[in-house]
Amino acid sequence: MLDLLRNIKTLEQAEELLEEVIVVNNCSTENYEPVKEFIASEPAIPFRYFDAPENLGVAKGRNFALQKGKAPLVIMLDDDAVLQNKDCLLNLIAEFNLSNTERPKAIVTFKVLYYDTLEMQVNAFPHKKFSNYKNKSFFETYFYAGGAHAVKREVIEKLGYYAAGFFYGMEEYDLSYRILNAGYSIVYSDKIVMLHKESPKGRTTKEEKFRMMWVNKAIVAYRYLPKKYFFSTAFLWCLFYLKKAGFNFKLLMAGLKKIMAISKTEKRNVVSEHTLAYLKKVKARLWY
Repeated sequence: MLDLLRNIKTLEQAEELLEEVIVVNNCSTENYEPVKEFIASEPAIPFRYFDAPENLGVAKGRNFALQKGKAPLVIMLDDDAVLQNKDCLLNLIAEFNLSNTERPKAIVTFKVLYYDTLEMQVNAFPHKKFSNYKNKSFFETYFYAGGAHAVKREVIEKLGYYAAGFFYGMEEYDLSYRILNAGYSIVYSDKIVMLHKESPKGRTTKEEKFRMMWVNKAIVAYRYLPKKYFFSTAFLWCLFYLKKAGFNFKLLMAGLKKIMAISKTEKRNVVSEHTLAYLKKVKARLWY
C-alpha cells in the first residue's frame, strides 16, 4: 500500500487532478502505521484514510470506499500495485472524453502487467479470447479488471453498487451486465498500465476462493442470462473447481448446496435481446 501511495504522488498533475484518494484498511493484519505517517506528511495530495469495521471482502470493501468519496470519476486499484506510466491520469481523462464508441463509456479498464516480469497478467485481462485481443491498444469488452479500472460515479449511483453478497469474486461480472443492459460500454485501453505485485497469500484458502468464484459466477448467470447459460456455468465451473481445488469434496458439497438454492434465493433480471446481441458482438464468453 505504501508503495502505491508514493507512486500516486509522482503521477503527472496529481495535485490538480485528484479530488480525493480514499485509502481503506480492510482489517488487514499488516501494520498500517507507516501508511498513516506518509499520508500525514503529504498534505498536497488529498489522501483520506479509513479503517473498515471488519473484513468486508472485496465487493463490500469497494462499496465502503465508494461511500466515503464524491469525485465524479472513481479509480479502483489493488493495494499491491503501482501505475507504470506517469501520464496515466491524463490518458484516462482523454479516454473517457474520446467519442470512439457508439455507447457512452461507463468503465475504462487498464492494462495489467506483473511487476517483476512485465508480462501481461492473463487473469486480469478483460477478455477471455486473450490471444485475439492481447495486442490491441483499445477495444470494447464485457467485463473489467476489478482492481484496475475507472468507473463514472453517476453510473454506479444510477445502477447500484457492487454485489454486497459476493465476499470474493465475480462482482465485476454482476456490475458489467447491469452496465451493458443500461446501454453503456466497457472499454479497455493500454494507455493506463498497472504493475501488479500479485501475491499467492490471502485471507481465504485457495479452495474457498475457487468455491466462491464458482457459486458467484452461477448466481450472475442466473440473474442476468438465459437459463441455458446458468446451467452450463454451474456445471462447467463445478468441473473447474474440482480440478483447481484438488477434489475437496467437502467444499464441493457446500458449493452444490448453494448452487441448488439459487433459484429460491435470487431474482432474475435477464438482459434484453439487444444486450445479448451486443455481448455476442464483443465476443463475450457466456457459457461459463
